[in-house]
Amino acid sequence: MAASASTLFVCSCERTMPLAPSTAGEAIGARVMEGHQFCGAELDRVRAALGRDGDVVIACTAQAPLFLEVAEEEGRETAPTFVNIREMAGWSDQAASAGPKMAALIAAAAEPMPPVSIVTLESKGVALIYGRDDLAIEAGRKLADRLDITVLIADARDVTPPRSAEFPVFRGRVRNAKGHLGKFELTIDDFALPAPSSRSKLVFGEARNGAVSNCDVVLDLSGGAPLFPAADLRPGYVRADPGDPADVERAIAAVGGLSGTFDKPRYVNFEASLCAHSRSGITGCTRCLDLCPTGAITPAGDHVAIDPAVCAGCGQCAASCPTGAVSYALPPADALMRRLRALMQAYCNAGGVDAHVLFHDGEHGEEIIVALARFGAGLPANVLPVRVNEVTQVGPEAIAALFAYGAANVSLLARAKPKHDMLGTQRIVDASNRIMEGLGFGAGLVRVIETDDPDALRATLDGSAKGKATDKPAAFVARGGKRGVLETALRELHRAAPAPVPVIALDKGSPFGGVNLDVEGCTLCLSCVTACPSGALSDNPEKPMLRFTESLCVQCGLCQSTCPEKVIRIEPRVDFDAWNAGTKTLKEEEPFCCITCGKPFGAKSSVERVIAKLEAKHWMFSGANAHRLDIVRMCEDCRVEKAVNESFDPHAAPPRPPVMTTEDYLRAREQKKTPFGEDERS
Repeated sequence: MAASASTLFVCSCERTMPLAPSTAGEAIGARVMEGHQFCGAELDRVRAALGRDGDVVIACTAQAPLFLEVAEEEGRETAPTFVNIREMAGWSDQAASAGPKMAALIAAAAEPMPPVSIVTLESKGVALIYGRDDLAIEAGRKLADRLDITVLIADARDVTPPRSAEFPVFRGRVRNAKGHLGKFELTIDDFALPAPSSRSKLVFGEARNGAVSNCDVVLDLSGGAPLFPAADLRPGYVRADPGDPADVERAIAAVGGLSGTFDKPRYVNFEASLCAHSRSGITGCTRCLDLCPTGAITPAGDHVAIDPAVCAGCGQCAASCPTGAVSYALPPADALMRRLRALMQAYCNAGGVDAHVLFHDGEHGEEIIVALARFGAGLPANVLPVRVNEVTQVGPEAIAALFAYGAANVSLLARAKPKHDMLGTQRIVDASNRIMEGLGFGAGLVRVIETDDPDALRATLDGSAKGKATDKPAAFVARGGKRGVLETALRELHRAAPAPVPVIALDKGSPFGGVNLDVEGCTLCLSCVTACPSGALSDNPEKPMLRFTESLCVQCGLCQSTCPEKVIRIEPRVDFDAWNAGTKTLKEEEPFCCITCGKPFGAKSSVERVIAKLEAKHWMFSGANAHRLDIVRMCEDCRVEKAVNESFDPHAAPPRPPVMTTEDYLRAREQKKTPFGEDERS
């Protein structure tokens, strides 16, 4: 948008904050309209701009509904872009020096974001209430006018029968549950129907196990363990503490609205052909499976499968995926990188120093930042807040790019008690710190800030270690898939590093690394080449050779697991020299040529090893059959021709000895006896 933005409105919000209009305008190449109350006394100036062609950026989010209404009145087809510089920069004890920061925020907001892909869930209102006593039946009464109710009671010993059969009531315990809003499937044990003649309490008939229930919504009032991992993130599954009346009423209200069609974002995109999960029944990469909190990811042969209806959008799968098979879509990695590039370039061009990028989400992080601005000291002038859907979506490519662009610190703002395990994010932070320290930027520059306290956030930001920003910032534009973006970011980071080194060792789980080969033990069977999902290991069609391209290696471990000789070991690292060197040869041998046609068809040492093992040691190739060894010395075409011409049956074996019965053994013993009736052996 930098080239097409025509008008930028920068408001002092009734002179409660200083402005840097010229710097902000230069950041996106726009004509600046400076004012003090665009939502009131100066609204006509905004109306006039919205009535003309050209892009409009308004540095205010508080009055966005008003400006959108004006845009609609003026018949504007494209909505203006909004950016919050008040709580993010202007309302701060360091506002006087926040001009570069305001320019950076405006430039980042002007970068276009692609549209969000939608996943549609449909619920017909078929609801199962799973409880332990009369409370479940009472909840069913409250919902019966809105939903198609079935009640399942786990412990129905003292449940009073309902006076009228408004909805069915059964006994049973949920053994297994899967699915999502509009498509739940529950397996129930101890399932039984009540007797119609139940008087003071429900009496149930014969029970059976393995009953299956399909429904659209599940209300869990059982008080037991959740039916799903990360249960609060499973659409259509609502759980409440049966001992807390307020919590039960909240759950009933939530379930009552779960009928109809619902849209949710498609958080991640998946390309199965890039997945390195498995090959030939051997498991390789399991990073996404290990990190998914909701169980949305499951094995599916050589790759995994991701259920978009279950995915809650934490993004740890995409952040940790080494191949780019899983990529975040809200926004895509390259779109986020373009926004980060605009942010850093505008900040540096406006004279900003020691940039500290703070990733935060909209639900938790933005509330803390706004509270800090309204009731505290606000954010420091060098802290550049970047809103993302989830901080756990931030991958190593974004962190590496920020330091290459000139950042001195990167932080991720999370809850004091995160909604789900942040193991994947912590691994990325640890690996990023090791890389930054190894390249001379400093130690401990990337961190996760877990807090719900605005003042604690400010204290942590003020006390952050100061990194050494590069004096030769990169300007690359991220394009393509996640893996390519990550590789480009690391190359640019190495180029911009204060003290670059050729190799940085990393922990297990790194998306980069090399392979160490025991050359003497390798037979060049090339099983590793067949198993490698990324093409890092390759052969040469012209001669026996094993080659390796380190920049393509994703450390999935399939080569190590597949190798029959166990001579391959993966090593997590970033080796910039190896990346620049391209493909290298790990082992090369002289080819063995067919004794009939002269065609090279295998490694000479391997063929000779096979011959040595068979020669005079196997009935097929010993004695009168020794000439058959020539078939091992032939290529695949000549081998078939010889086998056909000589009627060579590889399954034919020497005649077996005749079967001996008891009578045969007795007869043989009689024949061995001496004339005096004694056994010859005696």
